[in-house]
Amino acid sequence: MANVAISAKGLGKSYTLGLNSRGYGTLRESIVSGTKRVTGRLTGRSQRVEPDVLWALRDLSVTIRNGDVVGLIGHNGAGKSTLLKIISRITEPTEGWVDVTGRAGSLLEAGTGFHPELTGRENIFLNGAILGMRRSDIRARFDEIVEFAEVERFLDTPVKRYSSGMSVRLAFAVAAHLEPEILLVDEVLAVGDAAFQRKSLTKMSDVAAEGRTVIFVSHNLSIIQALCKRGILLEAGGVVADASVSETVDEYLRSLERAASTDLLERTDRDGRGWKETLIKRVSVRDVAGGHEDVIVGGRPATISVEVTEVLPRLECQITILNSFGVAVTSVNSELSAPADARDPELGTMIECELSSLPLTPGRYRLDVLIKGRRMIQDALHAAGFFDVEPGVIDERPMPAAGADGDIVLPHIWRLPR
Repeated sequence: MANVAISAKGLGKSYTLGLNSRGYGTLRESIVSGTKRVTGRLTGRSQRVEPDVLWALRDLSVTIRNGDVVGLIGHNGAGKSTLLKIISRITEPTEGWVDVTGRAGSLLEAGTGFHPELTGRENIFLNGAILGMRRSDIRARFDEIVEFAEVERFLDTPVKRYSSGMSVRLAFAVAAHLEPEILLVDEVLAVGDAAFQRKSLTKMSDVAAEGRTVIFVSHNLSIIQALCKRGILLEAGGVVADASVSETVDEYLRSLERAASTDLLERTDRDGRGWKETLIKRVSVRDVAGGHEDVIVGGRPATISVEVTEVLPRLECQITILNSFGVAVTSVNSELSAPADARDPELGTMIECELSSLPLTPGRYRLDVLIKGRRMIQDALHAAGFFDVEPGVIDERPMPAAGADGDIVLPHIWRLPR
């Protein structure tokens, strides 16, 4: 066991939902509650309400050795972030145990571990002390951290005044440069700009090459496959696959196909942050010329339809098309409006996105859908639908056969010498 960095056995974490079910302590609520208790005692019908318990993790066991670079993947709500928080000692498990050997640096949320009233400079030293580093060691890496995070101008400003992007840059720089034996990184790199993401991924590759243990959570499967050698797939709070990263990603993609074939309203792996969480009812793609559904001839016009349960104020929709490897090909967003866009009451609860041409190479594609209302994310589903593209014609030029490089066929003209 000397080579083991993280060992978890029978790990479980439960949360009691509806913590505010007792209300806010108003006089009216107190009177109603008291009346119900008295009436219940007099009639003999007093009922005890059982708490609604959600198990984010259940009976999870896993062993990660020193130097392992592990990609943690799964649907929304599978338990990925909860597992990292337990490993980081941010939260305690409800049952089971986890042993962590070595200093663990974590980047789980923007500004995790930062004190908002302290400056960036003070937080660097605070985080280093938490990791068990000596002040002289922190000073030796201080300039490198500041340069990487690109926050020198704001170094003596309280962190509470930082933007989310600045907080992420500084948090990642601290976590990666103070040399923890174990580095835990959640999906937060999506907050930073593209240049910083590339720099961060390069740094993570360097950390992994140095033999340190890395656990990385991301829905970007191409990054997972490029960075990690081992993959762990979580589902409903338990491990369903633990193998090479390619095998685990394949199993995850198969699980997405299975999820898309079920009733979308019954799916629990949704991302809803507003007042309405279950909106997406049905997603389909139709070949306008042929009338076929979910089988499209490349290059032809197509319509993507999203049926929702109700129309919310300021309703907006974003659709992302991803290839068979889970890599985003393109995205369309109704918030980026054009003069031709319309809001038609005759559509009822149907959202339609008309594509004058779908220039995708032959293959299998998936649709991720996000719905906004009142300027908040109300519902979102990965793999809300799938469709196949058959070989077609673009500007009178035949498409390449299935298996060609790339996903997009660009309209083009060649000029060649005689």
